[in-house]
Amino acid sequence: MLKRDIGNKGEDIAVKLIKKKGYKVIERNFNVPRAGEIDIIAKKKEHLVFVEVRLRKNTLHGSGAETVDIFKQRKLIKAAQTYLKLNNLNNIPARFDVVSITGDAEGEYSVEIIENAFEVV
Repeated sequence: MLKRDIGNKGEDIAVKLIKKKGYKVIERNFNVPRAGEIDIIAKKKEHLVFVEVRLRKNTLHGSGAETVDIFKQRKLIKAAQTYLKLNNLNNIPARFDVVSITGDAEGEYSVEIIENAFEVV
């Protein structure tokens, strides 16, 4: 399975879960050159939510959430700021959530949503 296919599978799992949790998906794979990609942009209540999805086969090297380090956070913040500016949404409350998906040998997954995973500083 190609890396992009694995990423799409993780995003599909995340979309199903966040929809069940009341999120309305607005866009997927918003790409900003030199800043990176926002996996999912959604709305939940009054918040615009930028969702980073991390799929790991196992936890040998940590959870998916643990891979969203300060460098990845900075890229996501830059991409989100671009999205807000392009869509004239600078006054809407926004946050960053992480969906961490971990698989096991049987092909089952555990999924965790971390709301407000990090803040813009």
